[in-house]
Amino acid sequence: MYTVQDLFDNYKEKLGLELLAGKSGIKRKIRLPEAHRPGLSLSGYLRNFVSQRMLIFGNVEISYLRDLHPKTRIERLKKILTSKMPAVIVAGRYQVPKDLIEFCEQENVPLLRTSMTTMNLLSKITFLLNEEFSPSMTCHGTLVEAFGVGVLIQGDSSVGKSEAALGLIERGHRLISDDVVKIRLREGAYLEGAGPELTRHLMEIRGIGIINVAHLYGAVCVRDDKKVDIVVKLEEWDDRRFYDRIGLDEKYCDILGVKVPYHVLPVKPGRDVVLLLETIVLNHRLKEMGYNSAKEFNAKLLETISKKQNQRKRSRESVVQGKN
Repeated sequence: MYTVQDLFDNYKEKLGLELLAGKSGIKRKIRLPEAHRPGLSLSGYLRNFVSQRMLIFGNVEISYLRDLHPKTRIERLKKILTSKMPAVIVAGRYQVPKDLIEFCEQENVPLLRTSMTTMNLLSKITFLLNEEFSPSMTCHGTLVEAFGVGVLIQGDSSVGKSEAALGLIERGHRLISDDVVKIRLREGAYLEGAGPELTRHLMEIRGIGIINVAHLYGAVCVRDDKKVDIVVKLEEWDDRRFYDRIGLDEKYCDILGVKVPYHVLPVKPGRDVVLLLETIVLNHRLKEMGYNSAKEFNAKLLETISKKQNQRKRSRESVVQGKN
């Protein structure tokens, strides 16, 4: 479960956060990826008030609290700063009322402050919380960028995933992660893959060991993350299995609820896997632009068959008329 401590540790510098009070409650759980300003709840109107959200206090809220009688101010704070409240953040480095600091310290409510403007803080922290709460998974494979397309190469151990990725890198493409890929759902619409910090820019090649791609090929051949556009599974060639030779039936795999184009690429000695991967990527880009080679071939084939059938029909009709 994500806590206020996690938010503070991960984004302390990015958001310019400092802890003013309530340190003993820093382990409070953040249950909703949302933050809001208290608004009418400070006036005592609590209908539809969601106590699980993080509260942002700006200049308006601080000024309103200062204008309240001290007794009234404490009563209003008691109603909104409950045990379910994750934390309070004061934006703009306004002078925080002493009563608010003392109350948060007494009730173990983390009170944070930042120099960011209220609206800027609200938009950034909402974005960061949505990113932290977005579904994610870890899978085995190698993620590369080829011709601007994110390719997740999967397959059984020792099938040649890393070697294929190394071949792509040697041709000027980029490595995102080898062996372990962290995939996160972004904005509920697309997938983004990245690698663990420990193995970033590193590859394991059997017979050679660990290599640093950024050092060998330059920083231009690596990047930290990339959208996952297609998945290619490498597998040993099986003569008993039928492999699609036309490509009319497009396959997809489901990753975190997103359908991703899926290709099975059989490998055996003599097949240039790197060239085939580049071909898959270029063909994918053509499909994205509305051009499908398989469908065009199928349409031409059906047209040719139809013409030949019509020619045979006319020939039979001519023979019948000649006999008559």
